[in-house]
Amino acid sequence: MRFIIQRVSEASVTVEDQTIGKIQKGFLVLIGVSDSDTQETADKLIKKMIGLRIFEDENGKTNLSLADVNGSLLLVSQFTLYANCKKGNRPSFIEAGAPDKANALYEYIITKCRQSVSCVKTGEFGADMKVALVNDGPFTIILDSETL
Repeated sequence: MRFIIQRVSEASVTVEDQTIGKIQKGFLVLIGVSDSDTQETADKLIKKMIGLRIFEDENGKTNLSLADVNGSLLLVSQFTLYANCKKGNRPSFIEAGAPDKANALYEYIITKCRQSVSCVKTGEFGADMKVALVNDGPFTIILDSETL
C-alpha cells in the first residue's frame, strides 16, 4: 500500500465538472493498493499518517499533527501509484490491486479515518478525476507499506 501525502492549504477533486470533495488545511492523500494489502496494512499506514507531525508550530518548526491544527483529509484512490516502468516506455499496472479488493480497502481507509478526523472528503473510486491542490511548503511524504 502506498500513501502519497501532501500537506495542503487547500485541495479539491472534481468528477465530470462537479466538485465532489474539497478541503482547506490538511492532507491530500493519494492511495494506491496492491493485491497483497490487507486491513492490517491499512491500519498501519493510517496510524502513521494521522500521527505525522508536519505542520508548523508557533516557532516555525514542523512539530504539529493533523489533530493539532484541526486539519482535514482528502482521500483519493490512485492505482497508478503501482506503475511499473522497468521495461519500455509504457507503464505496467499489474502490481496494482484488483479493482474490487482495492475499492474495498479504499472504503475501509475512509471509514477508519473518519473515526479520528472530523473532516474527511474523498474522490470517487475508478472515476476520471481532476485533482487540484495548493501544496503548502511544498511538503510531500511517501508512506509505503514495504518500507515501514
